[in-house]
Amino acid sequence: MKYKGVDIERLIPQRKPFVMVDEFKSGEPPTSEESLTGASCTTSLTVRPDNYFILADREMSETGLIEHNAQSASALAGHVALQQGAVNPPVGMIAEVKHFTCQRRPHVGEQVTTTITMGFSFGPMTLCHGTTCIGNDTICEVDLKIFIR
Repeated sequence: MKYKGVDIERLIPQRKPFVMVDEFKSGEPPTSEESLTGASCTTSLTVRPDNYFILADREMSETGLIEHNAQSASALAGHVALQQGAVNPPVGMIAEVKHFTCQRRPHVGEQVTTTITMGFSFGPMTLCHGTTCIGNDTICEVDLKIFIR
């Protein structure tokens, strides 16, 4: 399933000007209805000059890349919740950031594409891995522990 524009707000609790996902495309469903384990998605974001995380050099900060990955994971959790009958997306927060690597930061006008894969879930905690690319070049990878309620 694909979401774009204002439809993204059905998947995540964030609102403008803090929305960091322009498009969502579902991938693999979770392996069970009790967790997000195994679920995946692809998201994209065009980096705009008014983005909260744009620095003076007109590049997105590393923190912005982490937030984009977290919102991508949130969009996936929201998509799964909607598929299971929820009315509103779940609310979550980053509990831990590990193994963050950044080869380069995206410039204003570039489009980043991120693949999120959910790993092990236990209660409200889920591990996920994000890979962000511009074209065929990987610019960042990160492992996140997210708390979703």
